[in-house]
Amino acid sequence: MASALCALLLLAALAGPICLRLRTGPAFVTGRDGRLSTSTALALAWTVILVWLLLAILGYGLTAGGGAKYFTGSDGPLSTLTTVYLPLLGGPYVALIAAKAVVGLRVERGSLAKPAAPSGRRPLRELIANDSGRTDLVDLQYVALSAVTMLYVVLFFLADVGAGLPRLPEEIWALTGAPAGAYLVNKMATRANPVITGASLSGDRLTVEGGGFTDARLTVDDTPLEARPDPLTGALTATLPPTAKPPLTVVVTSRGLRSDPYRYEGPAIPAQPAGG
Repeated sequence: MASALCALLLLAALAGPICLRLRTGPAFVTGRDGRLSTSTALALAWTVILVWLLLAILGYGLTAGGGAKYFTGSDGPLSTLTTVYLPLLGGPYVALIAAKAVVGLRVERGSLAKPAAPSGRRPLRELIANDSGRTDLVDLQYVALSAVTMLYVVLFFLADVGAGLPRLPEEIWALTGAPAGAYLVNKMATRANPVITGASLSGDRLTVEGGGFTDARLTVDDTPLEARPDPLTGALTATLPPTAKPPLTVVVTSRGLRSDPYRYEGPAIPAQPAGG
């Protein structure tokens, strides 16, 4: 019990500052578009867990374990490091490196649009959502299976800290490797649908922000409008008919691909001060 409690305190000491850093400035786990990167976040989580396991085992070996002899032998506390845990860590890192390369190449070649994320705090939901904010099934399974595997490793380790790295089946790497492979294939196969990240209205002039607006057509409430691209920002502008009033449903179609509908509710109404 004491060993498990010490291990939990060590995990809190490792993960606490990282979580605080993520809360105040998550830039190091975001992609080039400013959204939380699923592959980066999971690779970081697995790195923290593996470092925690090794430090906890080291601390146990130098105290209750009796010293250097604790680490020797074919059944030592680190005997499954190369056969189970490094492959378990390898899947997320392969996905991270390959996904960055694939997305970078596709953006440079113009076959994928990565519009900047709206400003503000990065919600954790971005880990399982696409650029339009809708849940992506492939990202969801990658995050869910990885989280279950992490929980499995942590709980079995805490159940018997002195035994070292939990004796897991060698095939368990598939719980991170297979989802990571599916995640990477999804990155390669994703079509460059236009993405709407925001809309604003000034008088009768509608401005639609986003990416992938090549030869784009704009519809508002199923009514086609003549759209003019801004050469500097890439945003689309159009003049609304007099009958069009917020809320509006905006859709952009580019090269036969349709964006997710974007609901524009109208300008925010400033709060009125209390009292007279």
